[in-house]
Formats: sequence, structure tokens, C-alpha cells
Amino acid sequence: MVLEATMICLDYSEWMRNGDYTPTRLEAQRDAVISICLAKTDSSPENNVGILRSSSRGVEVLVTLTPDSGKLLSSMHDHAVSGSFDFLSAVQVAQLGLKHRQNKSLQQRIIVFVGSPVSADTNTLVNLAKVLKKNSVAVDIINFGEETANIDKLEAFISAVNNNENSHLLTIPPGPHNLSDALYGSPILGDGMGFEAAAATGAGTAAPAATGGAAGGGFEFGVDPNLDPELALALRLSYEEERARQEQLNKRNQDQQAQQTTPAATPAPEPSAPTKVKVDAMITDADDELDDEDELAQALALSVQTHQQDLANQNSSSNASTQPTSTTQEDVEMGDEFAEAMALSLQTQQSQSQAKGQEGLHQDPNFLSSVLSTLPGVDPNDPNIQQVLAALGKPKPDEKKDDKDSEKK
Repeated sequence: MVLEATMICLDYSEWMRNGDYTPTRLEAQRDAVISICLAKTDSSPENNVGILRSSSRGVEVLVTLTPDSGKLLSSMHDHAVSGSFDFLSAVQVAQLGLKHRQNKSLQQRIIVFVGSPVSADTNTLVNLAKVLKKNSVAVDIINFGEETANIDKLEAFISAVNNNENSHLLTIPPGPHNLSDALYGSPILGDGMGFEAAAATGAGTAAPAATGGAAGGGFEFGVDPNLDPELALALRLSYEEERARQEQLNKRNQDQQAQQTTPAATPAPEPSAPTKVKVDAMITDADDELDDEDELAQALALSVQTHQQDLANQNSSSNASTQPTSTTQEDVEMGDEFAEAMALSLQTQQSQSQAKGQEGLHQDPNFLSSVLSTLPGVDPNDPNIQQVLAALGKPKPDEKKDDKDSEKK
């Protein structure tokens, strides 16, 4: 942003009473001046702006160069118009005011509003333009009202003062539009970029709604936070929310695209079938728990099977011989009967041993005493209980007799 000291020259002639601009030329000029003042002071706090006017009373300096926008706005309340506009005197006084600026590093610029016919001839205007160019003063002219009568003179003046496109002529025809609207779309407030470029970069500033200025300008969202801080804050919050929503939406779309482009994951290999180690161990434990009677039964069954195999071998050998005998068939039948008898004897022996074991367990005094001690309210040391347990431990007369018979044998 270029730091500038700007003098604004206003036309307060009788021509400003015309109503071909909304609402009049004077009011349209006033709104445009307010927009320029706010644009200059808000773009940089070091910028200075001064205002002067030309009428039948001559050239009057309303405000000297100042960065205070309040002073600039308060100087616009006087609407007294009279006489004619002296273009040469106004520009010369403006140049003198810029020459005595306090900050010499500020570039010099004059903005002239021309709403009435220019009385000076073209050669005089060109000579003044050359002096301004020599002193590095840029000039912007807003030609409105009598634009067709002044266009040739003003174009010659701008051509003579222009240095590296630092001076501009803006001709605005009459109509319902505001002068400030045209200024925002021009290089004067658009920094030489035209209306579309100025709108894209937000160059310029917005005039207050009460003055009829155009919305937009250099403020973010087109609202001056000094004039309406609540609206500016609401617009900023809405903008931040919308930007966050757009970022989330873009991130979600990127994740979906990444999932679609990623190849499908290979399935994990299924675990192999469990081995039979546990089953074999259980079988081994069960075999180890076989008691003596089961081992005896297996031995008898193996003996019967061996006997049958021997008989079958004898049968096959007898069939191979040339003289078969009838005794072979009889031997096979006897072997089958012997096997059935051995199996029946084995079952009987197992059942008898089981019954005998259970009966002996019920008559064991120690076993009964341990069972009685677990019962609630029973005292195993009671004399009656001890007497019954002692009686159970004595052998019966029949058992004694059998024992004696066995000893005699």
C-alpha cells in the first residue's frame, strides 16, 4: 500500500443544485468524498487527507492534511453553493497544501470533482499539468454533470500530468447510480486494477449506510467493524463455520477416495485344526487307570482269541491235507463253546467281586466312623455308637466256620 497525502477539491458552484444525479449533484459529491476519505484513512494510519472547495467566495480550505476521519466527515455539513468553480485556483491551492505536508515521505495526490463547465483553456491546463508532473504530483479527476463539455480539456490535462499511469480521469454519466459506486469500480479507489480486480482484492472501503455509500471496500466482508462491530463479528463467525464445514467435507471425500483406491486386505489364514495330542493323552490316562480286574479280563479275552486262532490254523491245515476228518469240525465247535464259557465266567467273577467290595465297605468301622463324624449333631465317641461299630467289626459265625474248614483242607 502506497502512503499518500491527498487533497480533495470540491465543486460548490450553482451547477451542483441539479438533480440529474441521485439525489443531487452536491449530495452525490458529498457521498463520494466520504467514501474516499474513509478509504484513504483506513488503508493506512499514516495517510493524510485534506479538503478544500471552490465557489464564488474563492477557494476555501475546509480541513488541512490530517489522518483524523472525524474531522473530515464533520467538514461536509455546510451545503452553501454559489457562483462558479475555478479549476486552476483549486488545483494550485491543493498543490501548495501538499508542498507543506509534515511527512515528506508521503506521495502527493490531488482528487478534483468537476460538476460544472471548466472555464480555463486547454493550453493553460496543460502548462499547469506539466508543473504538477515536475513536482511529482498525481491528479485524479471525477468528471460528472457537464461531462461532454469538459471531456476534451480534461483528457489533455491528464495526458500532460500522467507519469507511469499515476493519474486518472473518471467520467460518470448521469443516472440513478451513485458516484461512490463508480469510484469503487475505478482505478481511483481500485488501485488502478479496474472494478473486477478491486472487488477481488477488496481494495477501497465502504461508506456508512446513512450516507448512501456503497457496500464493500477494503473491510473484510464489506462492513466497517468500527461502525457495526456486532455485524462484523457475526459475519466473521459465519465465515469461519462455513470454512470449517468445507474442510471437513473435503477431508471426508479424500478418505472415501483413499478407501476406494486401497486394495482389499488379504484374509488372515485360518488356524490349523487342533492335533490329537490331548485325545491321545486322555486315552493313555484312561488306560493307566484300569484296575487289576480289567487287566485280568483283557488277558482272558486275549487267551480266548489266541485259542480261536489256533483252532482256525488247525482247520486250515486239515483242509490242505488229502484226508479230511470229522474231528476238525468238532474241535471248532468245542472251541466256540469254550470261549463262551470263559466269557460268562469272567462276567460272573466281576459282578461277585464288585458286590463283595461294596459289602465290605459298608461293614468297615473306620469308614462308618468317618461318615458319622461329618453328620451334624452326631457324636462318634458316643458309647452306643462305639458299641455298634465294634459289633460290625466282629466276624460272623458262618464266616468263622468257613475259615476253619478252609484251614483243615
